[in-house]
Amino acid sequence: MLWPFNKFRDFVWDRTVNWLTYEGDNPTVPLSDFDKLRYELRPGDVLLVEGRSNVADIIKAVTQSIWTHSMLYIGRLHDIDDPDVRKRIEKFCSFAPDEQLIIESLLGHGTIVTKLDKYNGEHLRICRPSGLTRKDAQGVINYAVYQLGVDYNVRYVMDLARFMFPYWWIPKRWVSSLFEHNAGRPTKTVCSIMMAEAFASVHFPIRPVLHQDENGQLKMYRRNTKLITPSDYDYSPYFEIIKYPILDLDDLALYRKLPWDRTGVHCSDVGDGLVVDKSNMNLVETGYTEPEAVAAENEKTGMDKSETSTGDVGEPVDKEQNLKHQQNI
Repeated sequence: MLWPFNKFRDFVWDRTVNWLTYEGDNPTVPLSDFDKLRYELRPGDVLLVEGRSNVADIIKAVTQSIWTHSMLYIGRLHDIDDPDVRKRIEKFCSFAPDEQLIIESLLGHGTIVTKLDKYNGEHLRICRPSGLTRKDAQGVINYAVYQLGVDYNVRYVMDLARFMFPYWWIPKRWVSSLFEHNAGRPTKTVCSIMMAEAFASVHFPIRPVLHQDENGQLKMYRRNTKLITPSDYDYSPYFEIIKYPILDLDDLALYRKLPWDRTGVHCSDVGDGLVVDKSNMNLVETGYTEPEAVAAENEKTGMDKSETSTGDVGEPVDKEQNLKHQQNI
């Protein structure tokens, strides 16, 4: 008797998951420089993603943040110290030795390991745990690896389901308070649970709760991992934020700001083999290189000639006018 019901339930669930995970078009212009970002990554870093799916839109409304998904960068296979952990990764999927890998929990897929290239072209941000030792970074990675194959917790999605009614008719000033007061815990269990538990396994804080006792001493309490969202890694004082925008203003002509000597002196070492580059000696006197100095001089000479010729033409005209004036008198 339960077979038709279970089949119908699975059908409804599959359709719901497909709708929630449906993603729109890729951004025409990426907001992050993926090549620079992948070069900067270290094992144990957290990557934040601005999602484009329907469930991502819900998470944005609930958390009031653009970051809707988080994942753990584990590096390449040879970056992992424990051989048993490497074998477990290869058990789920085979990768090239130089392939950069991430672990993430996805709705409809559970906890999986995949290539970093999957997110090429997406809006990404690196959150680096400050002061995390290599040993503890390996501990975080090991914990995440042993979560591979674990199903995504459906309860969290069901908690979100009650926010899927048309809430746009609610005034914006009510949105945050609505989710905060009405939901409590369920509103913040949308994602990042596995990530928070991995860092909690090595006692690394994300956004701990601080309490001051009667003696004025502060005590730190670990926040419930089910309350952690992707935006918490962005807000956490214990994570360094590393950004690589596609147009990085800091990199434009940065070499021009270096304290170069402008006297035209070349040397092979400090106080050794000084050679004067005469072509650049104009920099000392005028601030221009030789071609620029010649161009500036020609421009100045041309302006002087123009002023002189204008004065010469005007002089006869003035004499003729004076002569006519005298005749009239």
